[in-house]
Amino acid sequence: MLSFPLDLLACPACGGALHEAGSRGEDGGLRCAHCQIVYPQSDGVLRARAASDARTDAVRAFYSENPFPGYPPHDDLASLRARAARSAFARSLDRAVPGDARLVEVGCGTGQMSLYLASADRVVIGADLTVASLELAALASRRYAVQRAFFVETDLRRPGLREAAFDVVYSSGVLHHTPDPRTSFAALAKLARPGGVVVVGLYNLLARMPHRLRRVLSRMTGRIWWDPVLRDRAAEPERREAWLRDQYHHPEEHCHTLGEVKSWFRGNGVAFLRTYPTALLGEDPAGDVDLFSFAGDDWWLENWIAQLTWAVRLAHEGGLFVVIGRRDEGTVPA
Repeated sequence: MLSFPLDLLACPACGGALHEAGSRGEDGGLRCAHCQIVYPQSDGVLRARAASDARTDAVRAFYSENPFPGYPPHDDLASLRARAARSAFARSLDRAVPGDARLVEVGCGTGQMSLYLASADRVVIGADLTVASLELAALASRRYAVQRAFFVETDLRRPGLREAAFDVVYSSGVLHHTPDPRTSFAALAKLARPGGVVVVGLYNLLARMPHRLRRVLSRMTGRIWWDPVLRDRAAEPERREAWLRDQYHHPEEHCHTLGEVKSWFRGNGVAFLRTYPTALLGEDPAGDVDLFSFAGDDWWLENWIAQLTWAVRLAHEGGLFVVIGRRDEGTVPA
């Protein structure tokens, strides 16, 4: 059975340390040293999830029905890395993460970004609500012979992850699908070690407006209007269906401004570094910038003007923007 990195995991019920339970007769599971709960492991996935509320269960059921994105038949690691590298953000993130980092991707889905980042000596935990997605991720990990990627079923409200254990905490397209994104961010920030980096991708309130208009029109008329992603995926029915479900039928969705997310950072001891794309007017959006460096000048009016431009620049991606911060050195787990 797969040996999970125990120093990165914790009991979701009480926060206690986990240890191997196999010697006690459980098939490769982990047992909490404090409350003695056993969390099973099967098909390469650790089941470390506590009970959750009805809204969270609705999101889990939504993703369980059709896990996405899938993996092409006869795929290999080189092909996956080539696909991921088409994204300028993914390339920048890969360059910024240290080669020996301990990273968690919260809301990893089928794990493609986790596998992409699990290179060099990095240890990557992919965490998600949905077992069906995680099983696809674990299967791909075995097929690609990726040794340092591990997958955990867990809920961000009570994660089976150790606080202050990770050099990089990455979560994109997840918090805005939780019932209370601010509270979810607080739980996310606690996972980063003091000095560690937090990277979150969210729907921007202004950049999401074109999509929200399309969605209103689709409900009124029964057809989808002016969606460039659907047009680009006309020959890829599975990916087209995945976009339709995620963008037009998701049971939970919120949108956020940059100022709002900055307030989350301040309230949780995370210093703002920069956004992707940049919120500085005149800075080259495609420049070879270190994502984990401080952007410098940060003026609220410039931030608002930049967000207005995102309504055009990010419309084809549904208005997703990324905010990056560093956890204060003096921060300790609550």
